[in-house]
Amino acid sequence: MFGLDDHIAGLSDGTSLLLVSVVAVLLGLRHATDPDHVSAVATLLASGRDRTRAGAGRLGLAWGAGHTLTLFALGLPIILFEAYLPGRIQQTAEVVIGLVIVALAVWLLLRWRRGAFHVHEHEHDGVLHRHPHIHEPAAVREHTHPVRHRTPPHAFAIGMLHGVGGSAGVGILIVAAVESTALGIVALALLAAFTGVSMTVLTTGLGATLETAPVRRAWRSVAPALGLVSLAFGCWYALGALELAPYGF
Repeated sequence: MFGLDDHIAGLSDGTSLLLVSVVAVLLGLRHATDPDHVSAVATLLASGRDRTRAGAGRLGLAWGAGHTLTLFALGLPIILFEAYLPGRIQQTAEVVIGLVIVALAVWLLLRWRRGAFHVHEHEHDGVLHRHPHIHEPAAVREHTHPVRHRTPPHAFAIGMLHGVGGSAGVGILIVAAVESTALGIVALALLAAFTGVSMTVLTTGLGATLETAPVRRAWRSVAPALGLVSLAFGCWYALGALELAPYGF
């Protein structure tokens, strides 16, 4: 992202186990901060019922696991056989990622418009308290088996989709260029694993931020702003993947 991956890659000599491993770990940790990941994770958390740190951690772990799986599965043939995923498939995956971000943003905006995010005020001993929480439509509340809007399997599936996209391409190409096949596989495993770790940490951090008192008090304003920004970003990301807009990832 913005040349940072190339700078990190310059630290490796392609032969030293220590240097290659360190570079792979750094690339994995950096990969989670790609704007498409941040945007999708933020709207995924915001549009669900559970915006707590623990809930965010569960979604982040599932997201990272899905991404790690596809990143390693697609990188291994490159190292072993120099078999690259066709560009058209990567482009399609990037377009779908943009559309997923758009869908998450639209869902967040729809729930906000329907009054799903509500703040109750009451007094205790003369002190005014606000309690933000989520109201579901009556049909959902009365159903005996309510469906959670965002679950770890959903996050796992979206993480797998992001793994197919090309935003980790620099990292895979770097580990593929390692002279030793065994060392390349180790580097790929570290890259994939620490991508998952950093995604879990990032998602948990976002969940903790959404749980803070200032954000909860201002949620009626934060939710539509987050939705609109993510909607615009998702549209731009999909158009960029189609080469219809400037694209820097």
